[in-house]
Amino acid sequence: MRAAGSDTRLDRLQERRRHLCRLTPDRALETLDEAHEFLRDRGLLTRTTDCSLPSLFEACHEEPYAPDKPGFGQWPRTKWGWSFALAQRPGVCALKIHDRRKTLYVSDDVARIVDPIVRAEIERMRENEDWAVVLDHLADAGASTSEDLRTELGLKPKELKSLLYPLELCGTVLVRALEPTDEGMVEGFEYVRWDHVYSEPAPGDATLDALVVAGVRAAVVATERELPRWFAWRWRFESDLVDRLVSEGRLERPEPGWVAAAASE
Repeated sequence: MRAAGSDTRLDRLQERRRHLCRLTPDRALETLDEAHEFLRDRGLLTRTTDCSLPSLFEACHEEPYAPDKPGFGQWPRTKWGWSFALAQRPGVCALKIHDRRKTLYVSDDVARIVDPIVRAEIERMRENEDWAVVLDHLADAGASTSEDLRTELGLKPKELKSLLYPLELCGTVLVRALEPTDEGMVEGFEYVRWDHVYSEPAPGDATLDALVVAGVRAAVVATERELPRWFAWRWRFESDLVDRLVSEGRLERPEPGWVAAAASE
């Protein structure tokens, strides 16, 4: 039986998580510079709170823009514009590879881990004739607005949206805000292929091993059951992935059902 007042390994990790992931009001982000440093420290951030991964908006600790409305209404009242402005900072990339095409901000270090996976996805998705049309057009034309793509590919808005959705989900195409301000005002959006943003291939393979470890490190501690839904490439999440990472000493289980990054990571 646990003694009163004693701390378990999981307790200590949860306390460390509250501090590093800025889960308490005294650790609230006050400036965009602080948000940028937060990302550099953790390696990856979700936009909104939906799992153990650290969240940009959760770390703001600010009341919602419209408390009685869902979606955008739940974004921070004055800091919602950071959603677009952070992605323009040096060494920051915003992808839609999180659960159900949600935004995930990654630092340069994590982008290098993601790179081999996305390059493999580009080759895989080019095997589909319809996806290949969009990917090959962006390869030739460079960054393009949705209007450009509709005009040049002869697509209706719904047709283009249905083609872009899986391409964004798998990281092969990025959507970027044009001329965003810290207050959130933007001129529009454009689409660009991943390998136009990161032109130099990074070393590594197309497995999820290093990315899952980076995610657990960012979260400090997480429930094991949520890991498969962190990233869109679920078909790459092997059934024995966590067991293998634990046996290799890259992850550890402080308690059954929980994982943390090993100290060496």
